[in-house]
Amino acid sequence: MDFSDALECVKKGARIHRDGWNGKGMFVYYVPKGSYAPYTHIANELINSDGLVEYEPYLAIKNVKGTVSTWVPSINDILANDWNIDMEF
Repeated sequence: MDFSDALECVKKGARIHRDGWNGKGMFVYYVPKGSYAPYTHIANELINSDGLVEYEPYLAIKNVKGTVSTWVPSINDILANDWNIDMEF
């Protein structure tokens, strides 16, 4: 599938990945808007009335090492047609 179809699926809760990725077990998922307890002195400057730091929705990727990072698609990712869904949603 193309990226626009994959993006719609990920926004509904699916995990997506590309066949062209070399890393086994990598996938992208959607993280909805939320908040977290501050962990740094800078984050302490950003807290809301509940003492939490608010963040906007974003895409995250589970890397080969098993860690998670924020993810922004490359132009190659956007134009690719080898996107797949990892689970039913």
